[in-house]
Order: sequence, then structure tokens, then C-alpha cells
Amino acid sequence: MKALLLPIALSLLAALRAQDPPSRPLEPQQIAGTWYVKAVVTEKNMPNKTRPMKVSPLTLTALGGGDLEVSFTFMKEDQCHEKIARMQPTGEPGKYSSDGGKKHMHILELPVEGHYILFCQGQLQGKSVRVGKLIGRNPDLSPEALEAFKKFAQRKGLSPEDVFTPEQTESCEPESD
Repeated sequence: MKALLLPIALSLLAALRAQDPPSRPLEPQQIAGTWYVKAVVTEKNMPNKTRPMKVSPLTLTALGGGDLEVSFTFMKEDQCHEKIARMQPTGEPGKYSSDGGKKHMHILELPVEGHYILFCQGQLQGKSVRVGKLIGRNPDLSPEALEAFKKFAQRKGLSPEDVFTPEQTESCEPESD
């Protein structure tokens, strides 16, 4: 009986590790560059009108001290909006924060080459929100990456039915004041 316990325990450990994408330390330089948002998942409490249906590629820029800048434009209600966020490393591999620790972003590598998940948590209009984005180096949607993303969403308590694929656009130009 004791001889069976070790193989069973090792099998369970391997199965648990297989549930989450590999998490190896990511250097900002590894993920710097242009990325296409291929799919998005949000919590049900996030109003549909706040979900961007058209997105442009996003840019991740490695800054000094391990900081990371995330910038992108998106269309919402026929208006172009630009978002730029400077993220600081938290000391945990692949995890960044901004706004004094009020917002967090995890960068997770998927087993499908060239694909990552950006998983963001923070506040929007006074409510706690969680958003996951499947990103890749080219605009083509990989069925394997999408399936892995849906499984990730489900493990995080988000519904795979809430995953949507926004329309890819070139960057737009926000109106200046």
C-alpha cells in the first residue's frame, strides 16, 4: 500500500501543475514589443458598454528598474481612447502593480508558443474587476491558445462563455483637447 502512495501523490502533483500555464521568471525584455489582443474575458459585473469591441495592438516597453509600460488605443462608443500604464515589479515573477498597489497585472506564458495571458485586477468605477487578455505576436487566432485561455478563465472563476474576440484594428488617434 505504501508503495502505491508515492506514485499516486506524484501523479496528483503533476496533474495540478498542468492546470496552470508554466510560470517561469519573465524578464521585461522578453515580453517587450508589439502584441495583438486575440481574446478578452471579463467578470459578469462589468457592463457591456465598458468592454472594448475594437482593439489595436498593445505595446509593452521595458523601462529601467524592471518597470514595464503598457500602452494601447481602443474604440469605445465610436471614440478613440488611449491607455498608458506604468507597472512596477512586485518581486513575484511575472507580477506587476500600479497606482500604489491598487491594480495588479500578471503575465503568464501559455504552452502555445508566442502566446501570453495578461490577467489584470483592480477597481473600475468603485467596483472590483478582473480582466484577462490573450495576446500573441501576430493577429492570427490560434485555436489551441484560445482553448488554453478559456481553461485559464474557468480556473480563475470567470465563465468561458464570457470570452470574446474583439475586432483587430490599427491604432486610432484620440482627439486632443
